[in-house]
Amino acid sequence: MRTDPTLDFDPGVWKLFDQYVHGIIDRRAFLRDASRYAVGGMTAATMLGLLSPRFAQAQKVAPDDARVRGEFVEIDSPAGNGKARAYLVRPAAGDKPAPLVLVAHENRGLNPHIEDVARRFALEGFIALAPDALFPLGGYPGNEDEARAKFQTLDQAKTRADFLAAARYLQALDGGNGKLGGVGFCWGGGLVNWLATEMPTLAAAAPFYGMGAPVDAVANIKAELLVVLAENDERINANWPEFEKALKAAEVRFTMLQPPGTQHGFHNDTTPRFNEKAAAEAWAATLALFRRALV
Repeated sequence: MRTDPTLDFDPGVWKLFDQYVHGIIDRRAFLRDASRYAVGGMTAATMLGLLSPRFAQAQKVAPDDARVRGEFVEIDSPAGNGKARAYLVRPAAGDKPAPLVLVAHENRGLNPHIEDVARRFALEGFIALAPDALFPLGGYPGNEDEARAKFQTLDQAKTRADFLAAARYLQALDGGNGKLGGVGFCWGGGLVNWLATEMPTLAAAAPFYGMGAPVDAVANIKAELLVVLAENDERINANWPEFEKALKAAEVRFTMLQPPGTQHGFHNDTTPRFNEKAAAEAWAATLALFRRALV
């Protein structure tokens, strides 16, 4: 019995939703264009509601979980916005220096889902740092639409500089082993690809469905990459052949993982785009890479 009504959505709805979450169309345009797919009493507004994140239901590690210790830190970023703010999470147990992972969010700032992902890494023995690109604008506002709108006003060059400052802060952190990896989702996947071109000490990176690094900078990459793509992701996948060619030409170590039947955002378990089997496969591959390269 099919209990998730989104399984019956026309592929056109998913394409419109991808355009909506990436700011290509606004809410009004989504509702207008999705109405053509509304059948059986399902309205465009209902479809949007079913596709929207449900943070509380998907949370895997509570902020007050005794197995982790989380705090917010501010980081000097003179080449960026002056100050960056990030969520720092450590394993509560263990007396050995821990490997380090920078967690880069999607195009909506540091929302509860990405905080949860950072805690998941801490449970696996990593020290995780998740910066908030929206900090200069007051931080994540608690509303995805407002967050998306704010994100589009950011100075991207300064935002990238903030993340680079955060990565350097993390690599030098007391209690860490100095071995740094990066993982990012959507916008954050592209950010991690870029970071690999700027930071030769980045040992490993797992960009999830993010834009590839500028091809003229790929030769600077020293990290081993796990490139995670979705099967149904026209916008990002169009960039992959050129990025792959550049990686091969530069002899960058990389693996590409593209689970079948997946949508952009399939690792995000707060929305119906989540694919449990594919997300588990990608998570296991990410942990395997980081344990091999960082521990």
